[in-house]
Order: sequence, then C-alpha cells, then structure tokens
Amino acid sequence: QIRAHQEDGDVAKPPPAPKVGGFKKQNASKGVLGMIDMIVQDLKTEMQEAEFAEKNAQEDYEKLMADSAEKRAADVKSISAREGAIAEREQDLQTAQDTSAAKMKELQENMEYTSDVHQSCDFLLENYGKRKEARTQEMDGLKKAKDILSGADFSFVQTGHFLARSP
Repeated sequence: QIRAHQEDGDVAKPPPAPKVGGFKKQNASKGVLGMIDMIVQDLKTEMQEAEFAEKNAQEDYEKLMADSAEKRAADVKSISAREGAIAEREQDLQTAQDTSAAKMKELQENMEYTSDVHQSCDFLLENYGKRKEARTQEMDGLKKAKDILSGADFSFVQTGHFLARSP
C-alpha cells in the first residue's frame, strides 16, 4: 500500500505552517530561567506528592501485613484446636471400639454360660423321675438298714417282688 501511494504521487502534502504574528516577550514570564524555575517547582511538588503517596502506600502495606499476620496466627490456632479436637474424637472412638469389643466378648461368654446352664437344667428335668425313684429306693434301703441295726427281724416279711408273677 505504501508503494502504491508513492508510485501514484498522490501523497498528501502537509498543510502550510500557521502564520505567526511574531513572538512577543510577555512580562509575566521571565524567559528560559523562569520556565526552568517553574519546572523545578513542579518537580518538587510532584516529588512531595509521590513521597506522600509512597508513605500512605507503605502504611497501608504495613497494616495489610499486620492484619495478614494476625489472620495467619488465628488460622494456625484454629487449625491446632481442630486437630486437637480430631485427635480427641479419634481417641474417644478408639476407647468406644475397645469397650464395645470387651462388651461383645463378655456377652459371648454370658451366652455360652447361659447355654451350659440351660443344658444342665434340661438334663436335670429329663432325669428327675429316675433320680426321684433312685432317691426313694435309697431312703427305703437306709430305713431297712437302720431297722436291721436296731434289731428288727425281716426274715418272715414278704416283699412285693416275691409275690410277683414270673413271666
């Protein structure tokens, strides 16, 4: 595109310079030295403004750092407290699990003991009649033995077994 404009020769010519009616020295300004003094004054003002802005920024930064440090300390304290609570809960859980295991073992032992006692009772109930009959026979035998030892004579006494029919 640039070559096309150069080749065409249609390059726009700059506008003519404005006509100056002549430079007149103003009384308010004192020439180059006045302008330099004004630039120095502006520079001092800008430096003071920059120092003030930097001072404010430094104070803001220090406040931000102090706030951040406080927040970090509070967060660390909170994390420590939470970790302590977690450790305590884990210890409580372990204690509860140990207690539960001990109670389950005790329950198992009680159930086994109950089963043994139940079997013993069942045996006694099943054999009650036989034991009662054996006890009665033993008591009769002891009475007869006592009577014999006291001098009683049972040689002529008929017993139920003697009169019983033979098959």
